[in-house]
Amino acid sequence: MSELENKATEPAENEEVAAQPTEEKVTPEVEATPEVEAVVEETVVEKTPEVAPEVKVEEEVDFIAQEEEVAAEANIPVEFDWDALQRKQDNYSSAERTKLEDIYAGSLSSIVEHEVIDGTIVGISNREVVINIGYKSDGIVAFNEFRYNPDIKIGDKVDIYVENQEDTNGQMILSHKKARILKSWDRINEAHDKEEVINGYVKCRTKGGLIVDVFGIEAFLPGSQIDVKPIRDYDIYVDKTMEFKVVKINHEYKNVVVSHKALIEDELEQQRADIIAKLEKGQVLEGIAKNITTYGVFIDLGGVDGLIHITDLSWGRIKHPEEVVELDQKLKVVILDFDENKKRIALGLKQLTPHPWDSLSEDLKVGDKVNGKVVVLADYGAFIEIAPGVEGLTHVSEMSWSQHLRTAQDFLSVGDEVEAVILTLDREERRMSLGMKQLVPDPWSAIREKYQVNSKHKATVRNFTNFGIFVEIEEGVDGLIHISDLSWSKKIKHPAEFTKIGEEIEVMVLDIDEENRRLSLGHKQLEENPWDVFETVFTVDSVHQGTVINLHDKGALVSLPYGVEGFAPMRHLKKEDGTNIKGEETAEFKVIEFSKENKKIILSHTRLFEEDPRATKAKNAERTDSENQKSKRAMKKVNEKVEKTTFGDLDVLANLKSEIEKEEKAGKK
Repeated sequence: MSELENKATEPAENEEVAAQPTEEKVTPEVEATPEVEAVVEETVVEKTPEVAPEVKVEEEVDFIAQEEEVAAEANIPVEFDWDALQRKQDNYSSAERTKLEDIYAGSLSSIVEHEVIDGTIVGISNREVVINIGYKSDGIVAFNEFRYNPDIKIGDKVDIYVENQEDTNGQMILSHKKARILKSWDRINEAHDKEEVINGYVKCRTKGGLIVDVFGIEAFLPGSQIDVKPIRDYDIYVDKTMEFKVVKINHEYKNVVVSHKALIEDELEQQRADIIAKLEKGQVLEGIAKNITTYGVFIDLGGVDGLIHITDLSWGRIKHPEEVVELDQKLKVVILDFDENKKRIALGLKQLTPHPWDSLSEDLKVGDKVNGKVVVLADYGAFIEIAPGVEGLTHVSEMSWSQHLRTAQDFLSVGDEVEAVILTLDREERRMSLGMKQLVPDPWSAIREKYQVNSKHKATVRNFTNFGIFVEIEEGVDGLIHISDLSWSKKIKHPAEFTKIGEEIEVMVLDIDEENRRLSLGHKQLEENPWDVFETVFTVDSVHQGTVINLHDKGALVSLPYGVEGFAPMRHLKKEDGTNIKGEETAEFKVIEFSKENKKIILSHTRLFEEDPRATKAKNAERTDSENQKSKRAMKKVNEKVEKTTFGDLDVLANLKSEIEKEEKAGKK
């Protein structure tokens, strides 16, 4: 129906309402007692004249309200007159209707799931708390979610998290615990972003630090973030409320790291700046040892830290700073250097006492004997402390008269008490060199009397080279055995084939070099030269039994009697059956060449059954020469006979021809 049609029908409807009996407007649902009937009749009589088509909306509303008020005073339940309300609404203008709808919509709360809203406690039991959030129904929260605050009461405002507006049972699902957690995370993030100072309750100790309750969330306080100085006892902070700064948040794992040290550092930063601005090199300050490490001691100078390096703790050498300083000990220190940018301060402790070199006795001079303790060892030598802070270096070459290479560890160990002689002394540079070998006589001072040429001695093998062996007859007396002086009969390619390092060997002194402090020694000279005898045994064309001990492309090395070795070329290893002699095979060999000077014997197995081609050639040459001589002699006879004959003597010629033929046949044979 259009708006014009509505307006056209409005008077008729109003007239119809006015014509209806008044009793139909109120239909009480109670028992009709005389009292009730009197009240109703009185109400109807009073209200009847007021009902007319000209009645305004406000008057009709008052009529309904008055009707309800009368029923309430009489304690009578009244059924709401919806028809009257509908008639009233039909009389609203468009603007009035819109205004009333807005007012009605504002009376209902707009609830969005998974958000935190405010709620009011309207009921409390042992197990549940009823919460009103302005929705069409109230929600219920478990009472144990309020354990942190058992004193809650009806009317308290609380934060509520809407999990579900309605479950399968039509009940709204709320949570106070989740609301607190979300609010706490929002608060923590805000504190982190704004670098706020917040309070937290230290609940307990854990590995590496403490657990802190911040806004209902457990945060981690590392031990290094408790204070600016190292903390050795974390338990003293448990059950305390402290101020913190949120320094790190891991949203993925829901981890929060807080720091109390950051607050202290902020306060000390200005103090540090003031202290560093007043620092000067050489200034003496008092501080407290707050930390001891292997490399030094950290000193608290009242808001700023400085480091005393281990080398600046004492003039003498120490292994660990704890030998000089104790933790929390008060010390006077001197400022050696500082860096304003990096805020590093180098401190010294030993500089407050005189240098030991300044108090060294003036009577101490070069050549004096001193006693000391080995404090440092290196490959090149040892540092010996003869007084606290006064050290001298003993080079490894001054520890022994020996010339072969050795290290200081071969002679000394740290902590050894030794005696030495002062070799050099420089008080200005504070340097001193010491010697130990000077305490014993130099063995080379009387070397020719003790080790004469051709004298025999025992020595220890110390080192190998490609050309010989270095041996030590006694401490400081070294010698060289050349590889050619090791054996008369064996060919030695490397000394390691003959002996080992550390073994004892007999030697003979061949020559003495005092300038280079070296002896020339021999080992084979201890025996007679066997080649004088071999010359008479292994004569050329003599046959001996030998064993092939090494076979290669050029030939074989053959072991012969009396420990001598010979060489057989490959072409001389051929057997009579055409095969060659193999390694480790024993056979007879003929000596085809002998050289005493070169200590060389050339052997052949093939010559045992084959003639030397050179000898055969020589024999053939000799035989040819002999036959030629015979032919010449025969021809000479013929010539002589020819000269005595004449061509006319036929018998003589016939005999001559036969003799020539006989001579020719004999020559061919």
